[in-house]
Amino acid sequence: MSDAALGRAGGQALGALGLAEPDGQVYAALVANPQSTAEELAETCGLTFQQSVRALDRLAQQGMATRAPVDRHRYLPVPPDVAIGTLIGHRESELRYARAEMHRLMDAFREASRYTDPAHSVEVLTGGEAIAQRLEHITETSRYQVRGFDRPPYIQDPVAAMPLQRRRLREGVKFRTIYDREAVAWPGRLEKNILAGVADGEEARVRSALPMKMIISDDRMAIIPISVGDSVLDAAYVIHPSALLQALDTLFEAEWERAVRLQAEVGAADGESGPDSDHRKLLGLLAAGLTDESIARSLGWSARTTQRRLQSLMRSLGATTRFQAGMAARERGWL
Repeated sequence: MSDAALGRAGGQALGALGLAEPDGQVYAALVANPQSTAEELAETCGLTFQQSVRALDRLAQQGMATRAPVDRHRYLPVPPDVAIGTLIGHRESELRYARAEMHRLMDAFREASRYTDPAHSVEVLTGGEAIAQRLEHITETSRYQVRGFDRPPYIQDPVAAMPLQRRRLREGVKFRTIYDREAVAWPGRLEKNILAGVADGEEARVRSALPMKMIISDDRMAIIPISVGDSVLDAAYVIHPSALLQALDTLFEAEWERAVRLQAEVGAADGESGPDSDHRKLLGLLAAGLTDESIARSLGWSARTTQRRLQSLMRSLGATTRFQAGMAARERGWL
């Protein structure tokens, strides 16, 4: 491909990122011919000299080209990963804003329509990207609380950091999550994700089993992944204000009352010293009905270490069975 053809192709591609013609064409030609003058670039791109000079001035203002250090009449391109990466970042930011505005307008549309058209109470999302975007939208736009049921299987890494949740917690949004015991037993999840979230301010509880995965934003929206057996399909229901959303609200609160609290730190109760770090980790998992194998997997302990620390906890509580241990822990305010 000739330099002129390469420049035209590059100009068209960069035009999609908002770079005006002929700036993209000149930049692409400069990448292929560094140390070029405005006159040489004009000839390569089929432009007038003045068009080339103006394009280079705009590229310099946008941080995509610089003058050569020795011969100031010649130009050097800023590396494409930096120059084009900046353009992509700006466009992605604009698209995120536009997408958030679209969701806001759709919420307003459904709120205005739901009394006249019940079909707007439920929608179906398809595709992992669409679901991820709506989950991000829920977290970003919730006014006072986000509630959720968390259970496998997962499409994304469940141990990943949660910077958006952390920021919303700092902004005063309450997060309440009930974790299925299999979610807690997921390798690395308890230490790296769940207890880290609790330390940031999330309220977390655990149940031996949950009926579904779910997230609820305030009292205005819920998302339920569509699943068949143990597999999650690439689709989800979005429930808007309706009797169904009220039922999901009631279901969450009922499960919350039955769930066992997970704590990052536990203080002393009634003048007694609280459980040590190992015992604190064990208490919630035992109360949620996790097996020894699941406890070992969630905490990264060996089977022998798990047995030793379970026996130590039982001795400290004066219990001979897990049930007695749970009752004694509740009496002491450890659960």
